[in-house]
Amino acid sequence: MKDVVGQLAGKRAAAALGGGQERIDAQHARGKLTARERIELLLDEDSFEEWDAFVEHRCTDFGMEDNKILGDGVVTGYGTINGRMVFVFSQDFTVFGGSLSETHAEKICKILDQAMKVGAPVIGLNDSGGARIQEGVVSLGGYADVFQRNVLASGVIPQISLVMGPCAGGAVYSPAMTDFIFMVKDTSYMFVTGPDVVKTVTHEQVTAEELGGAVTHSTVSGVCDAAYENDVEALMMVRRFINYLPSNNREKAPYRPTPDTADRMEMSLDTLIPDNPNKPYDMKEAIRKIVDDNEFWELQPEHARNIVIGFARMDGHPVGIVANQPLVQAGCLDIKSSIKAGRFVRFCDAFNIPIVTLVDVPGFMPGTAQEYGGIIKHGAKLLFAYAEATVPKVTVITRKAYGGAYDVMASKHLRGDVNLAWPSAEIAVMGPKGAVEIIFRKDIGDEEKIAQCTEEYREKFANPFIAGSRGFIDDVITPSNTRNRIIRSLRMLRDKQLENPAKKHDNIPL
Repeated sequence: MKDVVGQLAGKRAAAALGGGQERIDAQHARGKLTARERIELLLDEDSFEEWDAFVEHRCTDFGMEDNKILGDGVVTGYGTINGRMVFVFSQDFTVFGGSLSETHAEKICKILDQAMKVGAPVIGLNDSGGARIQEGVVSLGGYADVFQRNVLASGVIPQISLVMGPCAGGAVYSPAMTDFIFMVKDTSYMFVTGPDVVKTVTHEQVTAEELGGAVTHSTVSGVCDAAYENDVEALMMVRRFINYLPSNNREKAPYRPTPDTADRMEMSLDTLIPDNPNKPYDMKEAIRKIVDDNEFWELQPEHARNIVIGFARMDGHPVGIVANQPLVQAGCLDIKSSIKAGRFVRFCDAFNIPIVTLVDVPGFMPGTAQEYGGIIKHGAKLLFAYAEATVPKVTVITRKAYGGAYDVMASKHLRGDVNLAWPSAEIAVMGPKGAVEIIFRKDIGDEEKIAQCTEEYREKFANPFIAGSRGFIDDVITPSNTRNRIIRSLRMLRDKQLENPAKKHDNIPL
């Protein structure tokens, strides 16, 4: 027995060393942690239970039979974050560049399968050179096996991807199908084809960072939900982030007591809206002043900035926040903002997280670029997401709610549960001036009449009371009392029951 125990200890030590000290030193020289160091930081101390530490690849081509490393390039298992169980896999770049083999994929699939059985989130730490070329199509099959599990787990358990190194080719599609992607600046990148292939095919000169770095994906493409400065910051942020999420789709997100009372008045909100209807203000200020402890976890803060999405707590319970941002493009909805918010709404609905929507939207962005880009279908994604959502939905119209965008932003017509408005709300088909110029087109030369009619239209329609008289608005509230009214609404909706018609699945406009 003593010999076997000694052998076991030796194998564990070998597995822990991965590709060897020289490659570990090279990983550190790039400013990156090793696979195991990342897991140690991510999980609670001494909570990690490793699986398949002794797995080796089965490849016998190109001399690979003489080059086997325990664990085969990925560390897998489960542990806890703040006492809550999660499953994790961490690709080890020191072992064959973290490349995915048949057995590497099997290890990832095993924890995805188990996580679904027990209802726990999965966090993937990606740092891989791609498919293991020596294994050919077998490694591609491994990727597809992982993809299939990502799809089956979607909407069942939260899936979070941290891209902490290279992630290229087919490897990008596993993170793409997870719920959230976080990246590390300067050391991580994602692209389907690398700079060399791009240069050969399209003759474009581009660096890996420009093509698929963390800044590119957190600002331009929207693939990434947030970009962090280094491995340590990214891991610490994910530890905090997961506190907003339930463990699975059968549970509610975790409650956290707060000293911030529900009836707290925020008098500064009474003066947030400028007197000039064309003057912007910062919607994030309104968000922070109504949520618990002024804490708002924004997602994709640098992408599609005309809409704001993220998590907060109200009355101790997590909520999803969606809000138009008047500071950017006057808060208009466009292709990117519709996709950004639509996906977030669907996540909240899948995982029982109530949605609070703050509305100040003058409409959809006009122009050939938007129309040619498919704003009709992309805008419909947000509409579809809100309409199918069965979680509690509370909407507050702060100022403008014009045209089809009024309908889209969680209106009463899309089964909004509680729809409130500030006295400054303007709910109409379009702005007063544009409406009058259409209605009184023949009088456009008469500036005095147009001005008079514009004022009449504003008095008649640019207020919340017409919508209130129809029951489209449940109440007109003072801005300073917004927090209290939202929390009371959410308390009332806590045991809401609503189901969509039975179907295999819907057909959202993609």
